[in-house]
Amino acid sequence: MNLHQFRFVQEAVRRNLNLTEAAKALHTSQPGVSKAIIELEEELGIEIFARHGKRLKRVTEPGVQVLKSIELILREVGNLKRIGDEYSAEDSGTLSIATTHTQARYVLPEPVAKLREAYPKVNVSLHQGAPDQVAQMVIDEIAEIGIATESLANYPELVTLPCYEWQHMLVLPVGHPLALKERVTLEDIALEPLITYHPSFTGRTKIDHAFSTRKLTPRIALEAIDSDVIKTYVRLGLGVGIAAEMAVRDVIEDGGKSGLAVRPAGHLFGQNVARVAFKRSAYLRNFVYKFAELLSDRLNRNLIAKAMTGHVNDYEM
Repeated sequence: MNLHQFRFVQEAVRRNLNLTEAAKALHTSQPGVSKAIIELEEELGIEIFARHGKRLKRVTEPGVQVLKSIELILREVGNLKRIGDEYSAEDSGTLSIATTHTQARYVLPEPVAKLREAYPKVNVSLHQGAPDQVAQMVIDEIAEIGIATESLANYPELVTLPCYEWQHMLVLPVGHPLALKERVTLEDIALEPLITYHPSFTGRTKIDHAFSTRKLTPRIALEAIDSDVIKTYVRLGLGVGIAAEMAVRDVIEDGGKSGLAVRPAGHLFGQNVARVAFKRSAYLRNFVYKFAELLSDRLNRNLIAKAMTGHVNDYEM
């Protein structure tokens, strides 16, 4: 048996048992993939896949166990490569980060700049997507580290740690009645057309839950994944915005020159927690630890290392 066979089996499962797609992903031929899988089955003396003719139909019961072992083997092969890269390349290489637009635009610029200052030979590759896509990119080892508010803690394949807390903010045209009100309520907001995030992004679930708990139906005028879009449409008078705290720092700093005002909404929607994620049991290079420490003073190499070996499940903010 060999690593090529293991990769072919794993990719076949990833591609929903479509050997043609698996072959394309691995830049080889479909007959070659099929032959290698059959040879592995013959060597093991079991069927990894049940077939209908030449088509794979499902993973067999022993095949499930084989897949678990293959995943462990290939994960450790990846770790060996990263260890070799680290000690031969002297802290050079590429740090791949999976994250959402809001994190990439408003949170990561400073930590990325500081990382490049500390490790000038390290290149940074940003992969943006929805929180579920961020999680999958870390699982598939497209990225070494993932950062998002939603979803990351839902994947057992990941080790996740709280990174920082933030709250939602109301974004209002200067002079809007709610901007002058001492304490805004959910009932006040429910009367306004709202401009906020798509349901899978940036703490939107907290917003929906708050309205639902009070049995209120918000008037969602526009949904976006980009905080700048929210601010733009508020400025045009389409409604009241609900945006992430880190996305409105510019509005706070300009003191109304942009035509917008902001009001804290943490008392309405609660606090949100951005999380950092790593693939369980992955080997992390020095600059990955450094980047995590730059993201939050609550994170340090010792804590992350313990979490990666299963000794720390989580910690409170």
